[in-house]
Amino acid sequence: MSRPHVIGLTGSIGMGKSTASRLFREAGILVWDADAAVHALYARGGAAVEPVRELHPQAVGLKGVDRNALNDWIAGDPEALARLESVVHPLVAADRAAFIQRADSDIVVLDIPLLFEIGADSSVNTVVVVSAPAEIQRSRVLARPGMTEERFASILSKQLPDAEKRARADVVVPSVTIDETRAHIDRLIRSLRDA
Repeated sequence: MSRPHVIGLTGSIGMGKSTASRLFREAGILVWDADAAVHALYARGGAAVEPVRELHPQAVGLKGVDRNALNDWIAGDPEALARLESVVHPLVAADRAAFIQRADSDIVVLDIPLLFEIGADSSVNTVVVVSAPAEIQRSRVLARPGMTEERFASILSKQLPDAEKRARADVVVPSVTIDETRAHIDRLIRSLRDA
């Protein structure tokens, strides 16, 4: 089978990207999840465990990479994140490429929260940005357990602004209601298959 049509799915925190990802799955589309891939790489026996141990031994425990220890290291060392990304990003990219290679489907979705920030938008056929008004985003995020205004602001500071993501998107999927999101996704899938 030829290479599938690759959709890069992204959206800032609280915009409904996880819901959109689930709706693509429900429509029968194969979805690769960047966050799940990183979790697998960090789990005991995962491909990132030994490289992370070489960078910062205290960040690895019996269950693999300890995210709290990793976050403490990153918070205390301005060079830590770049060093970590230099090890983890190639492993994630290899996992993503293997997913596309073995996909037996005409369309696949790559669910990548930082699609633009890591430059992965250049390797997909269609960029889909999930978006909602700022007040809806804010209420969704602040309703999450343990979320604070400061943490929300910190997360947003590391993400491309929503307006810029929408401007760079091939398709913007609104996510105010699940029915609206589902209708846009179904229409996109039909249009790709009819093209």
